[in-house]
Amino acid sequence: MVGIIIGVALGCLVLGAGIGFLVFHFVQKNRLGAAQSQAKKLVEDAKNEANAYKKEAMLEAKEEALKLKNETDADIRERRAEVQRMENRIVQREEALDRKEDVLDKKIQAADDLKLQIENGKQELLNKEKELEKKAEDITKELERVSGLTQADAKAQLVATIEDEARKDAGIIVRDIEAKAQEEGEKKAREIITLAIQKCATDHTAEVTVTAVPLPNDEMKGRIIGREGRNIRAIETATGVDLIVDDTPEAVILSSFDPIRREVARLTLEKLITDGRIHPARVEDIVEKVKKDIEKTIKEAGENATFEAGIFNLHPELIKILGRLRYRTSYGQNVLKHSLETSYIAGLLAGELGADVTIAKRAGLLHDIGKALDFEMEGTHISIGVDIAKKFKESPEVIHAIEAHHGGVEYKSIEAILVQVADAISSSRPGARRESLDAYVKRLEKLEAIANSFKGVQTSYAIQAGREIRIAVKPEEVDDSGMIVLAKEIAKKIENELEYPGQIKVNIIRETRASATAT
Repeated sequence: MVGIIIGVALGCLVLGAGIGFLVFHFVQKNRLGAAQSQAKKLVEDAKNEANAYKKEAMLEAKEEALKLKNETDADIRERRAEVQRMENRIVQREEALDRKEDVLDKKIQAADDLKLQIENGKQELLNKEKELEKKAEDITKELERVSGLTQADAKAQLVATIEDEARKDAGIIVRDIEAKAQEEGEKKAREIITLAIQKCATDHTAEVTVTAVPLPNDEMKGRIIGREGRNIRAIETATGVDLIVDDTPEAVILSSFDPIRREVARLTLEKLITDGRIHPARVEDIVEKVKKDIEKTIKEAGENATFEAGIFNLHPELIKILGRLRYRTSYGQNVLKHSLETSYIAGLLAGELGADVTIAKRAGLLHDIGKALDFEMEGTHISIGVDIAKKFKESPEVIHAIEAHHGGVEYKSIEAILVQVADAISSSRPGARRESLDAYVKRLEKLEAIANSFKGVQTSYAIQAGREIRIAVKPEEVDDSGMIVLAKEIAKKIENELEYPGQIKVNIIRETRASATAT
């Protein structure tokens, strides 16, 4: 029974497997058919789409080719037109060149004709010139015969006449110009200078370097001289100053060209006299201390001067040299104070005239810097001052003003002129300077000699301390117009040959007298 069941079960199992296999095979066959159909459809769709794309691409290619062909045709047409235009222009230029060539040929022919005419004209002119020269010679000979003068004499007489007329005309013109210039310029110049002087409030008394040392009594002279003169020799050796002990009561005279040394000697003597101990060792100690004090004083004087003038950025060594001017005088005027006055006045004038105030003040302060070392170095104080300014890198404008402040070189800037004017104002103001009698007399004599050296001068007189010279001329030799020219020439010679402070006025007097007797 069991065997039958098992057999039936196995049979059912085999039958189910067969049925399942058949079913599976059927399903698979249906799926494969469907897949093949779908694949075939996809291939056909792809072919159709590819054909469509192909047709579209061919259409686009044809359109692009057509478009390119049209553009190429247009470009070719345009280039052909341009070539045609160029050909037309070339033809026109060739025609223009042909016309110009014809015109040029005509001009060349005309130039040749003109050249021939010029040559003929030159020959005619030469012939006429020879005829004129012959006529001129004949006329000259006839004039010489009639006048009794040779050609050279006639020329000399004509030149002299023209020269006299020119001098007269020049004198008249100069007189008119001076009258107009004085009418307008002097008033303005006087106002500016007066304003500058008024603003510069300075003393009329000038400092004078002391060269005489007062003594408490005449016995002190013996102590200064010392045993066998050892004290006075020690003082002279240490200071470089000569001591003059003479009959001057209660005073010792110091003699030295160097103002610094003279000041050192003066202070040394005063300290020795006050201390009472006078011997060579003490002299050397005092001199060393005084020199140190003087150096300090010089530096302070230079610094104070730059501060008062409002000038800064000066080299320290230049400040020291400037301070040495405290002990330097010129005709009795203290040079440091004179430099400050010049700086101040030059700055005021520059401000009034619109010039550079800083340069004018700086140059005014340094214009006499050479006088601080003119006892130690060779050359004029101007050349020494220029060298000092160059050494310490002063500006070219300041150096030029220093060089030109006495008119030694041509003025190149208005500041240089203002420094010269300010220097003259400061040195020529009343009470500013004094000079020795011998120098004063020699200057007056030289001034009159210069005036008397001119033709037509009858006599001359220097008046007002040499600041004016009056000249009487011979009326038959110098006329009214010639007076102006003569005054200019005399003033020019005075400027070139004479050294003087301030200005000198030249006045010429011409007097004509006539008399008659009635009978």
